[in-house]
Amino acid sequence: MSRLPLAVTMGEPAGVGGELSLKAWLARDEGTRPFFAIDDPARLAALAGKLGLAVPVREIVQPAEAAAVFATALPVLRVKLKAAAMPGRPDPANAAPTLEAIERATRFAQAGEIAGFATNPIQKKTLHDAGFRHPGHTEFLAELAGGTDVAMMLACPALRVVPVTIHLSLADAVEALTPEAIVRAGRITAAGLKSLFGIERPRLAVAALNPHAGEQGAMGDEESRIIAPAIEALRRDGLDVRGPAPADTLFHPAARATYDAALCMYHDQALIPIKTIDFSGGVNVTLGLPFVRTSPDHGTALDIAGTGRADPASLIAALAMADDMARRRGT
Repeated sequence: MSRLPLAVTMGEPAGVGGELSLKAWLARDEGTRPFFAIDDPARLAALAGKLGLAVPVREIVQPAEAAAVFATALPVLRVKLKAAAMPGRPDPANAAPTLEAIERATRFAQAGEIAGFATNPIQKKTLHDAGFRHPGHTEFLAELAGGTDVAMMLACPALRVVPVTIHLSLADAVEALTPEAIVRAGRITAAGLKSLFGIERPRLAVAALNPHAGEQGAMGDEESRIIAPAIEALRRDGLDVRGPAPADTLFHPAARATYDAALCMYHDQALIPIKTIDFSGGVNVTLGLPFVRTSPDHGTALDIAGTGRADPASLIAALAMADDMARRRGT
């Protein structure tokens, strides 16, 4: 049966995204769903030559052409850079094509021309310097999808985590934490576990905010005042939810076996355990979108861009996970 291809966006052109796309194509096998890059083909061809990667680059003009090309060359749908990409030196002039690649992938997904897409890492400060107003991919994609309610999940075979608050300072994250925010994240997570991961009755664990889960108020009252009411609301929805659990006992192997995803109260509470367990293979998944989007769970790695040292494992895992999700959606 013919399968729709996946797309891979450019990401920050001064980062490692191009190298990852090239290496992901080299790692393909007979079971790999065809994918194409939304990128500047001249940039990728030059990068392959510089890094000594035997990757032929062939330009396509529509996603349907990718499958016929994929076996012998990396298909690339052109997005032209505004300035030459210099490894490790982001240029705000290239913010527009970076965002264009994401927008085009979204339109292809909405039109049913691709099964989903993986996004290479973006350099948020460079985009913000050029006028980009979103904290990151997740919020931008939510707007492109019509303002849908979304959540960020980080996933690997051993763990799935969803931070309730994301790109905020720790002080601001505590201030922003509300029962409503936890309930929202829990509902989106449960729905995503069903639709994207095929888990019929998801089990959610909810992390405490304070040490020892507040120790009956001796170390903070957020557990009783904010987190416990949210857990009760989710249970009234019929969801299997436990907590608040002390975060220092939530991520060892025996604990992980008792739940399908953990709701974490702030960014690092979620990302430290998953990056410790599987630094190279973690995948960022946007839950709540009407299409499949995954991403490597790392940044642009400007310090090693252009050196050939970038590890493609996370992008390869993101493409494999997108393929699995697309299969469950019948695409």
